[in-house]
Amino acid sequence: MSARSAASRRTVLRGVALAPVAGLGLTACGGAEDKPTGLTEPVELGAETEVAAGAARLYPDHNVVVSRTEDGTLAAYSTICTHARCPANKLDGTRLICPCHGSEFDVTTGKAMREPAVAPLDRLTVEVKDGTIVAAPEA
Repeated sequence: MSARSAASRRTVLRGVALAPVAGLGLTACGGAEDKPTGLTEPVELGAETEVAAGAARLYPDHNVVVSRTEDGTLAAYSTICTHARCPANKLDGTRLICPCHGSEFDVTTGKAMREPAVAPLDRLTVEVKDGTIVAAPEA
């Protein structure tokens, strides 16, 4: 075998070995342009009675989660994960779970409870107008 074909073979093998690693780096978290964003304007979510005291409700069409304390106070947060901007879509009690990398958030406070996310969820303003919950970005 000549030195030229050995070098060529080595180059090909090195390229084959590195290609999957390079692909993972490019696709692991996706590009920012294909990730959803949070609310940009007020949105009506549903009837005030949909969120019971001590519970929470997910509004996936708007990427919003609303919780209500035992005393009746409402809190709303964007469900866009602060780690990779994926929409978190599973609610277990008052724990919001992101399907992309397993981050978890407390929807009563917005705090990240499980990494890889460490930043809290984006807080939204929330009010009740004529019996309907309305969420909006914080000013």
